[in-house]
Amino acid sequence: MQTRLRFHGAAREVTGSMHLLEVNGRTIALDCGLFHGRRSEANAKNQSFPCHPQRIDAVILSHAHIDHCGKLPRLVREGFEGPIYATPPTCDLADIMLADSAHIQYEDALYWNKKRVRRGDPPIEPLYTADDARDAVRLFQRRPLNETFEVLPGVRARFVEAGHMLGSAMIHLEIDRDAGRPPLRITYTGDLGRPNMEILCDPEPIPECDYLICESTYGGRMTADAENMRDQLAEVINRTVERGGKIIVPSFAVGRTQVLIYDYHVLQVRKKLIREIPVIIDSPLAVQATEIFRRHPEYYDREAQAMRRLTGDMFAANGCEYISNVEQSKALHDRHEPMMILSASGMCEVGRILHHLKNNIENPQNTILIVGYQAAHTLGRRLVEKAKEVKIFGEMYQVRAKVKVLNGFSSHANAAELLKAITPLAGRVRQVFLVHGEPDQAGALAASLAQNGVPSVTIPEPGQSVRME
Repeated sequence: MQTRLRFHGAAREVTGSMHLLEVNGRTIALDCGLFHGRRSEANAKNQSFPCHPQRIDAVILSHAHIDHCGKLPRLVREGFEGPIYATPPTCDLADIMLADSAHIQYEDALYWNKKRVRRGDPPIEPLYTADDARDAVRLFQRRPLNETFEVLPGVRARFVEAGHMLGSAMIHLEIDRDAGRPPLRITYTGDLGRPNMEILCDPEPIPECDYLICESTYGGRMTADAENMRDQLAEVINRTVERGGKIIVPSFAVGRTQVLIYDYHVLQVRKKLIREIPVIIDSPLAVQATEIFRRHPEYYDREAQAMRRLTGDMFAANGCEYISNVEQSKALHDRHEPMMILSASGMCEVGRILHHLKNNIENPQNTILIVGYQAAHTLGRRLVEKAKEVKIFGEMYQVRAKVKVLNGFSSHANAAELLKAITPLAGRVRQVFLVHGEPDQAGALAASLAQNGVPSVTIPEPGQSVRME
């Protein structure tokens, strides 16, 4: 069989993952994610595909984060009708995330069209609708971890625990070749997680392969030890409470929010907090996602299993308030006691978090707690880079609240963890392709791999095509 790999999204950048595997004239997409960044660039990238969607025969989804699955409704809208393979938790989480994304697309278009009408400009259309999202979900096919399934004739796949979020998986593919030759083996890591992360099982070893497509988000960066994050979270909470302030946490509704609720509950049980405060989960999506986490305890690690047995519900700490209603969200602005508010989006680009930042960013008693990767050109990145003032809803605000970054909560493997995961393949893997990383991070990882016996490393350009022998 002739096999070719084409890189489309998340090549030399961090969002919008999509890679195409072409096998004897048929095409498999590895992920189909939304791009986040400058509005004009995002609009252009999110409306394009490397080939007509009808020519794609199947999609294999590594996990449910929107930068890996968020363009599926657009793909379906433009004619894709094939299966979408994913683990059971990924199917459940992607269902709610795509519905939420469709709602955001609608609201975003509504907001901008009000301005465009006043200027006499033609209206813009949402990237996709709720119906498109439902049509995409109907194509999901559930496949458990570590069970081989046929994707196309002569092409088999297997999901392997990636430890990045609930249900996340590496994708290991075997492609039949001419008689007498062993199958061609390709592993795509998706987003690779870290050992010792709360709730999640540790990543499994990367499967033996001829070609490896690996993320490189933190390829040149060390992040704090995940095991120390809980103590650092307690310190941030306690210091802010002593000042009488609020902790505002821009948090991805799926994954990071559940980890923070879990950690807060552990701190309560271990009596590490100077006092208990309300913990507000202000995100309809996070409320739904937490229910899905409760539904899949078989994917928890041993510590989380024990916490679940001890407490009965590890996502129901004393003081936890789950909010879906907009009026309840607005009412938080009139509450002045110390509290922690977890709200989406994680990169501060859309959603209710913008209202909480607007209302709290100029108060020095408060803390803005950043707990995840912030892509270039996002409001979250500007906060991480210590901007003195930022624009929210078109108006400038002084950053007087303390900004604290706890990057150990990131569920992306750091430089040392990536190196440790990949180097066992040295001398056996033919080529490593580094994706899902800004060029400096991918370049740093490539240099480290070369020093550790993995010299055949490529950082592909968008649109680059590689024949696999």
